[in-house]
Amino acid sequence: MLRVLLFVATNFAIVTVLYIVLSIFGLTAQTGPGLVIMALLLGFGGSMVSLFLSKWMAKRSMGVQIIEQPQTPFEQWLFEVVQRQSEASGIRMPEVGIFDQPDPNAFATGWNRNDALVAVSTGLLQHMSRDEVEAVVGHEISHVANGDMVTLALIQGVLNTFVIILARIIGGIVDSALRGNDDQGGVGIGYFVVSIIAEIVLGFLASIIVMWFSRYREFRADAGGARLAGREQMIAALRALQRVHEPHDLPAGEFAAFGISGGIGDGLKKLFASHPPLDERIAALESARG
Repeated sequence: MLRVLLFVATNFAIVTVLYIVLSIFGLTAQTGPGLVIMALLLGFGGSMVSLFLSKWMAKRSMGVQIIEQPQTPFEQWLFEVVQRQSEASGIRMPEVGIFDQPDPNAFATGWNRNDALVAVSTGLLQHMSRDEVEAVVGHEISHVANGDMVTLALIQGVLNTFVIILARIIGGIVDSALRGNDDQGGVGIGYFVVSIIAEIVLGFLASIIVMWFSRYREFRADAGGARLAGREQMIAALRALQRVHEPHDLPAGEFAAFGISGGIGDGLKKLFASHPPLDERIAALESARG
């Protein structure tokens, strides 16, 4: 749940900054075409800024050490695996990195499929065999090749736009009702208060759609990992994750969404999970054997 709250908060913070900038230049509006234009600028601006900054943020927030020149036999092997799989997927080789985390995990991020980053945790290297690590890398390379990062940003941009428009419509309706016969045009303080509250609530609900897409494309990435490294190796990698009792989430935002594992909740919490249950992912791969 904390991961989802942070995910929503990150988008809200970027949109807020953009709103302040637009306000300075007098480009904000409460109704009509001006509202739609403002919502588009804020909505897609927020998601695009997050996308373009994703690799920079990942390196710093996760402490990713980029492998510029492999220093050990294992780094050389990992570098060659990424190179081979990216060539097989028809994409430019991503940057390769390692971050210090005891749990087995990995993620891919970047603003396009030819300028990406694939990073694995130290825990992944400690808990998995080379065949399993290769399957995990294939899973992340598939995220990049499928353009999942860009698609997720576009979906978030559309949702941000609708959230901004609906929040201000709700704010206008409530503000008008509160002022009643005293309405002399313009908007009152109620408009701004209600709009902010509505934007937070609607943004939280919109994250359900984002997480649904995240879960959907995990199955596609698993299938891609199976093609690149072998189906049995991909299944073995997912079972290795089960053996460590559901590793902790990555930090919020696109890093969690593009990790090999993610938090699994029950009931309503499951709506906000970035990844499907590992049992379902394994079953999907096993059913494709035939």
